[in-house]
This record gives sequence, structure tokens and C-alpha cells, in this order.
Amino acid sequence: MDEPTRDAHVTAVRERGYTIVENAIAPQLVEALAEALARLERELGARPAENPFEGHRTVRIYNLLAHGAPFAQVPVHPAVLPIVEAVLDPGCLISSLSSIAIDPGETAQPIHADDQVIPLAKPHAPLVCNSMWALTDFTEANGATRLVPGSHLSPNPEYGGVYETIAAEMPRGSVLIWDGALWHGGGANRTQARRTGVAMNYCAGFIRQQENQQLGVPPDVARGFPPRLQELMGYGVYRGLIGHIEKQSPAQRLNGGGDFRSIWDSI
Repeated sequence: MDEPTRDAHVTAVRERGYTIVENAIAPQLVEALAEALARLERELGARPAENPFEGHRTVRIYNLLAHGAPFAQVPVHPAVLPIVEAVLDPGCLISSLSSIAIDPGETAQPIHADDQVIPLAKPHAPLVCNSMWALTDFTEANGATRLVPGSHLSPNPEYGGVYETIAAEMPRGSVLIWDGALWHGGGANRTQARRTGVAMNYCAGFIRQQENQQLGVPPDVARGFPPRLQELMGYGVYRGLIGHIEKQSPAQRLNGGGDFRSIWDSI
């Protein structure tokens, strides 16, 4: 992604709370992800959680990075990560990686903000930056994510409240990226076909991750990941200080070697 394109998307996130990168993902990767999710749903016996937030007709599969390929390509994708790094900073972390498949007949999810549980007054600097990968077309009729533009600058919404929203419609292979403070929610699926997306969520390097990546992903799997993906999982050290182990990085412990300079060694 060239710098002007990245900056335009970052500006959109800053100003209205979201942006859409159309046709960002190669069809081969979209297909590979869809096939892997179908296999996991069968193997894991994944079923709807049947609560008002996660849905009664929505199938979610969590901790996808633990399953390796092709999910390991998602967090570091060059059409998405540069935008997220600019919204947060290069020290950002993977917060969670999951799938959300909205089946026919599902009702709209309550409008919420993804950083709503963080006890800080709003507006504040972005702490969470999330993305939704469209593995099928996202339309207003099939449950495209509902957004309240500009709401990332407002206090949190009332749970269960009714708000004027727009549908984040986008073709298969596109990615919706938003500030975690933006009010949003999954839409109702009024069609006869499933709407499938991958939720790739990030947080600032000083925020606790939604899914614990170090325990959720087996070390043998993590050792096979490239260094940048290990850093995004939390095996790096934020600004040379947060997350070290006796002045070693977690990556040194994971991989059995390497170099690390703490913030104090750099003064």
C-alpha cells in the first residue's frame, strides 16, 4: 500500500471513525479462509452462543491464530496492518482473531463500542482498532456491519438503545477498519444466505488483549511464525519497557535467543 492511500484511510478513521479498503484481499486467500472456517466449524462442532450479544443464529469461532495457516496471514496483511499501525502505533498488538458467520433470520446485534469496557472518558486517543474481512459480499440485507459515523468522538452508547445507523456494504475481499470507540453492531440477515466475516482486532501495545495470545496459541505454533507476527502476538516489548522478562523480550524466551535493548539501555 502506498503512503498517500494509507494516509487517506487513516484520515477517514480519524474523522468519521471508519474506512473501507475495497478488494484488499486476493481471491485465493479469501477462498482459503472460507474453506478453513468451514472445516473448523465441522471439526469443532461450532454452534451459536445463543445470547443477545453474540447472537442466536450467528456462528463464531475464536482463537483462529492457534490453527496456523491460512489464518497467520491475516494479522500482517499489507493492505490492512499499515493503516492499523498508523491509527494506533507500530507497537500495537493482536487483540483477537475470530470469525463471525451471520445466518438467515438473525436479528441485529446491539449497538456498542469495542472499547466500552475500558474505564476512560471519551473522546480519547485510539486504544483499539478493529477490522472485518468480508469473505462474502456484505449488504444491508444480509447483515453488513451497522455503523454510527463520527460516534467514536462521543461517550459510549446505551446498551440496547436505538440509533440511526448506516450499513458498511462492501464486496467480497474487502476490509472494514474502524476505531474501537465507534458505535457499531452486526446487522440483521434478511436473506437466505450466510454472511461470513473474519474479525481481526488490534489494541495498543499497553492494553490487555481480548484473547490471551501467549496461552491461546501453542508455543510450537508460535515459533513457526515470522518475527513481526510474534511481536503482534505480544512476544515483543512495547517501547523497550512494557512486557519484558528480566530485561529479555518474550521472543527470546520463546525462540531460545536474540537481542533486546531496554528503554534504559537506549538512554
